[in-house]
Amino acid sequence: MPTVIGLLRHGQTDWNIDMRLQGISDIPMNETGHNQSRVAAKVLGEQDWQRVISSPLNRAQETAKYVADALGLVTVETEQLLLERSFGDAEGSSYEEWRERLQSGIVAEGAETVATLEARSWQLLDQLAKTFEGQRIIAVSHGALIRKIISLVSEGEFPRDGERFGNASMTTIQFDGERWSILNYDPRTLGN
Repeated sequence: MPTVIGLLRHGQTDWNIDMRLQGISDIPMNETGHNQSRVAAKVLGEQDWQRVISSPLNRAQETAKYVADALGLVTVETEQLLLERSFGDAEGSSYEEWRERLQSGIVAEGAETVATLEARSWQLLDQLAKTFEGQRIIAVSHGALIRKIISLVSEGEFPRDGERFGNASMTTIQFDGERWSILNYDPRTLGN
């Protein structure tokens, strides 16, 4: 029996609207984010999921709580490896400012490198495969980490160029005992 992981992105924040790098800054969901999370919870509550795990950041924890409640689960387990990529002193910057910094060769102090993010993603996948073998788990996380995991699992096929994962979107991956694969790729917000 395969291990199935639903990678659910948290609901919207004001920094998502402003296209600002959030990283590990604990930015709260806005009202739209709470509504997106409630809709996602309703959709997922009609499915067969056994556990909900979450990044420690509040926007992910709150999204996870909505989903756990809809599934009739008492607890949400916190998983540190689901934390968003740190953008260091660039957090709060616009995506455009971030791109300009990268093109100018300016390194963000304290930022997690792409190589470190990739290594952490593989570590997370290994841990999920071992800890939740044969189970169906929803893992609530963040855009940059989900992008990296999907890129690794799909061997670069997804996400497509310029494609963004909507808030409260879920892409499902599975581990068959030997390798990870994409079960359902859907970057759209659930319920839309």
